[in-house]
Amino acid sequence: MCGIVGFTEFQHSLANRSEILTNMATSIARRGPDEYDYFHDAKISLAHRRLVVIDPEGGKQPMSATYEGVTYTIVYNGQIYNTKELRNELLDFGFTFSTHSDTEVLLKAFIHYGYRVVDHLIGIFAFAIWSDKKQELFLARDHFGIKPLYYTEKNGEFIFASEVKALFHYPAIEPVINATGIGELFGVGPAHTPGISAFKDIFELKPAHFLIARVDQVYQEEYWKLESKPHTDSFEKTCETVKYLLEDSIERQLVSDMPLCTFLSGGLDSSIITLYASNYYQKHHLGILPTYSVDYVDNDKNFVKTDFQPNSDNEYIALMQEKLQTKHTRIVLDTPDLAGSLEDAMLARDFPGMADVDSSLLLFCRAVKKEMTVALTGECADEIFAGYPWFFREDALHSHTFPWSIALKERQCLLNPAIATGIHLEDYVNARYQESLARVKMLDTDSSETAEKRNISYLTLNWFMQTLLDRSDRMAMYAGLELRVPFCDHRLVEYMWNVPWDMKAYNGREKGLLRHIMKEELPAEIVERKKSPYPKTWNPTYLAAVKKMLSETLEDSNAPIYELLNRSYIREILDTEGKAFTRPWFGQLMTGPQLMAYLCQVNMWLKTYRPKIEL
Repeated sequence: MCGIVGFTEFQHSLANRSEILTNMATSIARRGPDEYDYFHDAKISLAHRRLVVIDPEGGKQPMSATYEGVTYTIVYNGQIYNTKELRNELLDFGFTFSTHSDTEVLLKAFIHYGYRVVDHLIGIFAFAIWSDKKQELFLARDHFGIKPLYYTEKNGEFIFASEVKALFHYPAIEPVINATGIGELFGVGPAHTPGISAFKDIFELKPAHFLIARVDQVYQEEYWKLESKPHTDSFEKTCETVKYLLEDSIERQLVSDMPLCTFLSGGLDSSIITLYASNYYQKHHLGILPTYSVDYVDNDKNFVKTDFQPNSDNEYIALMQEKLQTKHTRIVLDTPDLAGSLEDAMLARDFPGMADVDSSLLLFCRAVKKEMTVALTGECADEIFAGYPWFFREDALHSHTFPWSIALKERQCLLNPAIATGIHLEDYVNARYQESLARVKMLDTDSSETAEKRNISYLTLNWFMQTLLDRSDRMAMYAGLELRVPFCDHRLVEYMWNVPWDMKAYNGREKGLLRHIMKEELPAEIVERKKSPYPKTWNPTYLAAVKKMLSETLEDSNAPIYELLNRSYIREILDTEGKAFTRPWFGQLMTGPQLMAYLCQVNMWLKTYRPKIEL
C-alpha cells in the first residue's frame, strides 16, 4: 500500500513545483515508508510514497507506458486481487509485461479498457492516471472506499492526495470549517458523510466513483452500486455460493512478497479468515501462519459484561490457535499508551476518531509491523451478514436516525449555546439520513421485514462500515502496515444484498447464515459465540487519564475548543465520570470515557490544523 499526491498545471506553472510536490508527499510518508519518486510533465506533477508488498524492483512508481503515441503515467495505492486474470486477458490482446507487479497490469488495463477499467477490477484501490496527449487526469476509487482519496480545486487547478493533510501543502489551500463542518464533527462524527470532509471545499472521491479532470471540466461518474433484484437461489445454493465467494476472496488476498499474517480475536469472522488462510498455507507449503491478537494490561481483572461486549477473547483465541497450530503472538497494550496515542490517531485520520478504539489499533499495528508487512482482518462481516445488535433491536430499527448514533439531543448539548442556536445537529443528521435512504431501491416482492432490513443494511454498509474501513486504513498505514479485508469483496456484498432476511438471519441469529455455513469447519464454541466487537480497555486508569486530559482542556481559555463547547454540560459529564453515556453514543464501544477522549481529539485537531471558523 502507498500514498499518492498530485496537481495539474493547466492554468499556472509553479516555479517551485518540485518543492511543493515533495512537501505534499512527505506529509504522508508513513503510508509509504520504503520509497519515494515523482513525475513532472508540462501540465501535471505526480508523486508516490511506496510500501513495498509486491515485486520490489518492478513495482516502482510513478510508472509510465506508451501506447500508440500516447504516454500514460500512473500513481496508485492499493492491491488488485484479480491481477493474474487481467494479465492473461491483456496478453491475449497483445500487451507485454516487464514486471509481475499489479501496477503495470492496472496501467495497461486502463490503456486497453479506458474509463471502464473499473468494471474489470477486484481489489482495493485509489489511483490517478495522466494521459499526455489528451491532457487529462483520471482518478478512481474502489467499490467501498477502502483506500482514501481527497481532492480540491484552486485557481483553475485540480489537486489530489491520499490524505487531507497533504492538500494543505499546496499554495493558498487553507483549512476552513463552516456549519457543515460542525455538523460533521458533532452531529455524525466520528463517522462522516460520503463525498465530503469537515473542511470547506475539500472533498473525497466517493467510493465506486471515477473522476476526470480536464482544463475546462471536472466530471464524476458512479461506476457501481448495489442493485436490488429477486434472489432465486435455494438455501443450499446460497450457502454454496457464499462459501465459494468467501474462500476465493481470502485466497486472492494471501498473495504477498512480504511477511503476511492474520488478526485472530477468536470471534467468528477472524476465525474464518484464519482457518482458510491456514489451510492455504498448508496446501501450498508456505509454513506456519502467523496470527496476532490485542489485549490490555489488567483487562481480565476489570472486564465488565455488556449487551455490546458479552465476553472477552482470550479463551477463544487459545481454542483456534490450538486447532490450527498457528504461530500466535499476543500484543498487550498499556493504558497510558492508549491515552498518549490519541493525538497520533487523530493525525492518522486527519479527523477526531473513535478515541482509544483508534489509538489501540494504531499501537497494535505498530507492534505487528515489527515483524509483518501485510495482515488480513475480519472487518466488514457484521455489516454484510447482519451481525450488529441494531439489526435486531426494535428501538434501533425504529429510531428514525442512524442506529449506531442515536444520542442526538445529548450531542446538541455539547455545543456552546451561542453556537447551538444557529446549528441544529438533529436537522443536519436527519437530512443526511433521508438522502441516504432515498438511494435504497426496494422490490415489489420485498416483505415489510426485508424492506426494513434493506434500509438498515444500506445505512450500515455506506456509513458505519465506511467509518471502520477508514479507521483500519488510517491506523494501519500510519504504522506502515497493509490491512486487507476479505469480507469486503464487492462480489460477496452484492450477492448478500439480495439474500432474504430469513436466510441471512438463519435460526433468528445475527450472522445466522454465516454460522450455518461454518458449523462443520469451526469449533462449536466459535460458531455459537455471541458477537463481540474489537476489544477495548476496561482499565479504570484510562477513564482517569482522559478525564484529567479533558478537565485541563476545559480550564484552558486558550484551548481552541473552548468557545465551541457547552462547558457546564461537559463538567456535568466529568463530575459523573461519563455515567450519562453508559450506553454507546457511537457504535458499540464508545461510552463516557470515549466521549471525553473524542472531545480531547477535537481540541487536538483544531490546535493542529488551525482552521478558520465560518459560522
